[in-house]
Amino acid sequence: MLKRLDKIRFRGHKRDEFLDLAESPNASDTECGDEIPVKIPRTSLRENDELRDPAGPGTINMASGVQDFNRTESDRLNEIKGHLEIALLEKHFLQEELRKLREETNAETLKQELEKERQRRLELEQKVNEILKTRTEELPTTQQPSKPPTQVNGTDKRSQMMCSRVQKWFYDKFGEYVEDFRFQPEENTVETEEPLSARRLTENMRRLKRGAKPVTNFVKNLSALSDWYSVYTSAIAFIIYMNAVWHGWAIPMFLFLAILRLSLNYLIARGWRIQWSIVPEVSEPIEPPKEDLTVSEKFQLVLDVAQKAQNLFGKMADILEKIKNLFMWVQPETTQKLYIVLWAAFIASCFFPYRIIGLAMGLYAGIKFFLIDFIFKRCPRLRAKYDTPYIIWTNLPTDPQLKERSNATVSRRLSGHEKVQTASSRSYVGSGAPTGVNKDEDSSRFHTTKRGNFHEVFNLSENERPLAVCENGWRCCLINRDKKMPTDYIRNGVLYVTENYLCFESSKSGSSKRNKVIKLTEITDIQKYKVLSVLPGSGMGISVSTPSTQKPLVFGAMVHRDEAFETIFNQYMKITSAASNSES
Repeated sequence: MLKRLDKIRFRGHKRDEFLDLAESPNASDTECGDEIPVKIPRTSLRENDELRDPAGPGTINMASGVQDFNRTESDRLNEIKGHLEIALLEKHFLQEELRKLREETNAETLKQELEKERQRRLELEQKVNEILKTRTEELPTTQQPSKPPTQVNGTDKRSQMMCSRVQKWFYDKFGEYVEDFRFQPEENTVETEEPLSARRLTENMRRLKRGAKPVTNFVKNLSALSDWYSVYTSAIAFIIYMNAVWHGWAIPMFLFLAILRLSLNYLIARGWRIQWSIVPEVSEPIEPPKEDLTVSEKFQLVLDVAQKAQNLFGKMADILEKIKNLFMWVQPETTQKLYIVLWAAFIASCFFPYRIIGLAMGLYAGIKFFLIDFIFKRCPRLRAKYDTPYIIWTNLPTDPQLKERSNATVSRRLSGHEKVQTASSRSYVGSGAPTGVNKDEDSSRFHTTKRGNFHEVFNLSENERPLAVCENGWRCCLINRDKKMPTDYIRNGVLYVTENYLCFESSKSGSSKRNKVIKLTEITDIQKYKVLSVLPGSGMGISVSTPSTQKPLVFGAMVHRDEAFETIFNQYMKITSAASNSES
């Protein structure tokens, strides 16, 4: 807006550069729409003659003075008129900007719509209340049969009044509850997700830790009872428990302990200092949250919280997967034991009274918790041999373990098949191989990657094989900044170094076009590279420049970056020095 006004503002006498006031936008009668008449004094012929009369002294000076006065007055009027036009144009542009802002925001229309909706809601509520009142008034009249108005006794009137009063009283007392049982369509509410914040993440982790503290303390106390941390406490608990189970008071005992725990919590909430714990609680120092954190500190904080969440989710996933595999017959010999135990429990529950079954289960639980577990924890070898629940739980596989087992069996079958093939074909290879081939060259022909032989994957000669340092390759991602498509910009895979080439094998299935082969002699520059400058440390990438690429290729996210860089650089120097010596 200011740029527009600066273009408009001027000081001069050019009248043609402005619009006429009558043609200017949004000009009204009150905004100086008409031109201001300019009164210029006209001189008559006599006055001209007098001015031209040479007889009178000073006549020429007087004429020039009158002309200058007329000119200055007309210039002032033109300048005032120009300023008025500028003000009108400014007003026009400001009105246009205001109109655009109003169209963009539409705040007034939204307010009007809100007011209308409120009025409609109030009107609907009034109508509903009126309908309910009319229904309550019409109920007694509609329920009674129509009778001739001639024969109406006093007793009939009294009965009608009593019925209407009873119905009104019933509706006033129970009408609200009747309205609650009306079916209404469910509202699908979408919860708004909060954006990622380091402060919010740490606060949620602290809340989770504080919320799980009572549960963890309860588990610690139970393990302390089982481990006989306090001999007197464990002995008293064992005697009380066994006595309660023997007399059939196990359930009342647990209920009494729950009531006692709630009573102690009430006293603690009132300010009493009561500590009822077998294991002494250790107060951890609470670190005050930092307000101003640098980018590296925030990133490290997020990494710590993500590591804790990863470990917690991993433990929970292991427990759930073991339970799932137990019931899905993934390990039949383990699930068979559970199957037999369930059948035995079912048959016992059909023939024996519940008192005997409860007594047996309670006695077994007490003896195992207080005595057997104590012995097994002190003697790990006995536990590994005779603790059946522990053995079953530890032998249950998780899904990653099942996947590893299946991959191991497949690889064993393939290796056995390859050994048979190589044993049968050694005679043919030995007879047809040239005399100058050594063992290393022979083994390089059979070096394979995940998708086949190394030289076939990268279309190289049979002599090219990875160096001993990178025989299995380095996991990394190739960042080709010359590409614009996201699928071609970043590729995950494995990096190999041979005697003459730098080979990258893409992890995605497809043709060999996604792989990358770089000749070491064509490399113009190789450096350590940091992909993200905000991350702490020196980075995890290597940049390689070649004449065929405008921007250097980056191999990022390498855990063993320094080892890979030293290997590539040493082999590059070795090849370049050998090439220079041969040329000289």
